Parts: sequence; C-alpha cells; structure tokens
Amino acid sequence: MTSATSVRAHLRLLAIVAAAASLGAGALLALPASAAPAAARAPKPTIVLVHGAFADASGLDTVVGRLQRDGYRVVAPANPLRSLSGDSAYLKALLKTVTGPVVLVGHSYGGAVISNAATGNANVKALVYLAAYALEKGETIASIGTKFPGSHLTPGTLNRVPLTGAGGGADLYIKPDKFRDVFLSNRLSAARAAVLAATQRPPKAAVFAEASGTPAWKTIPLLVPRRPPGPRHRARRRALHGQASQGPYRRGQRTPRGLPDRPGRGDPHHSRRREKVTRE
Repeated sequence: MTSATSVRAHLRLLAIVAAAASLGAGALLALPASAAPAAARAPKPTIVLVHGAFADASGLDTVVGRLQRDGYRVVAPANPLRSLSGDSAYLKALLKTVTGPVVLVGHSYGGAVISNAATGNANVKALVYLAAYALEKGETIASIGTKFPGSHLTPGTLNRVPLTGAGGGADLYIKPDKFRDVFLSNRLSAARAAVLAATQRPPKAAVFAEASGTPAWKTIPLLVPRRPPGPRHRARRRALHGQASQGPYRRGQRTPRGLPDRPGRGDPHHSRRREKVTRE
C-alpha cells in the first residue's frame, strides 16, 4: 500500500468526521440573528473515536493527529471488548468527563457500543458509523451476521481461549493465517498483516450474542457512507452492519467511498435513513 493511498484513505475518513462535526453548525440557521455571532464562537466538538474488535485505538493515530492539527479535541479510548452492556457503560461514563458538544464515531463493533452509550446524552450531537453495527433494540451482532450473510469472520477463522475465574467464557482471536483476509481484505502486505495479527485485541465471545438496548440513532443524527465498498447489491446493507472490510480503521486502508448521508437538523425522520441504507 503506497503512502499516497494511505493519505487519501485518512483524508476520506476526516471528511466523514468533519461532515458530522458540521451538523452542530447547522443549528445557527434556527437561531435569531442576535444569537448567531455568539453561537459562531462556540467551541468545536470533541471527536470521540471508538474502535472495534480485534484492534485497538493505535490504528487511528494518524487520524487523531490530523484532527488535532485542525483544532479538534480528540479522545480515542480503549474499548474493553468484554460485553456490549459493559463496554457501553464504560463509554457512557467516559463521555460524562467530556465537556461541550461531542461527535461520536464507531468502527465495526464500536458502532454497537456508541449506539448504546450515547442514549440520553444531550452533548452527543452526531453519530458516525464506519463499516459499523447500528443495531435495533433487541438485535445482536450474531443475528445480523445471519440476516446479512457474507462476512469472512466465521467460527472456522477463530481461535477460542477459555477464560478462568468468575464469569468464565472465552476470548476470540482471528487465526494468524486468516487475519489478512478476514480483517484487512488482503489490502496490506503479508508482513504488516502478520504484525497486526500478533498484536490483535480479542473480544470476549459473549459480545456477539448480547442484545442491544435502545439505540441513540433513534434521536441523534447519524452519518454513514453513501457508497460502502463492494460490488454486490447487499454491500450497502453489510457495510452499516459492520461486515465490510476493516479498512476504514487500519492505517493504509481504503475508507468507504463518498461523503456520508447527512440528515437535516431537526428532521424527525432522520432515523429512517438507516432503514433506507439497510433495506435498499
């Protein structure tokens, strides 16, 4: 993967995040003229980037640096990857430490986490889903995988490592010889993929079977790419449900093509955009 390709990939990701951040600026249109100048001086939103399974936040370092140079405060926390409810509660607690408006970005499993963590938080002004799961209440990641088949992440590509102590269960690792295909869609060199496979962070198996609570995208504007990668008709649906390439996250990978759909401020039907994306 060339350095030019890497730069283009991160610029696309930045364009998506910047578009989400601009949602807050749209509120100026609804303010009296006397209030607009004060609102224009409002601080930029904090961008909170939530990684998914089999990864950590280090793959977002270039994006973090570029956003910071553009004047944004950025937080890229460690997603515990222990349970959907627990991970969401952790992120919800972290969001309480962030003052001012927030744009919350989730990748892959991180999408399910931000959907639950942002519920009831008035500071979260927009949600961004990058090849991420946007679950309905009661849905699980496993059920979405059944409903929209095609993911290369299957039981045969995983190693289970039993957990000892209270709670039991197992951690899941992508098999090293499968990692480049499953996680990277064969878009990085074999040598780089081997490094990422060796340093992957495992989710607990239970995260895939836990049902989502009431999702925040019902009430908070959400943005998703217009044209997720993939030639088949169902690729648009799979991308929102986290089954597209992990490329939007990893350094040097291609992010979803095109700018995201941007629901209008105050549009009471903006959540229907998700239905359009997933059912199209």
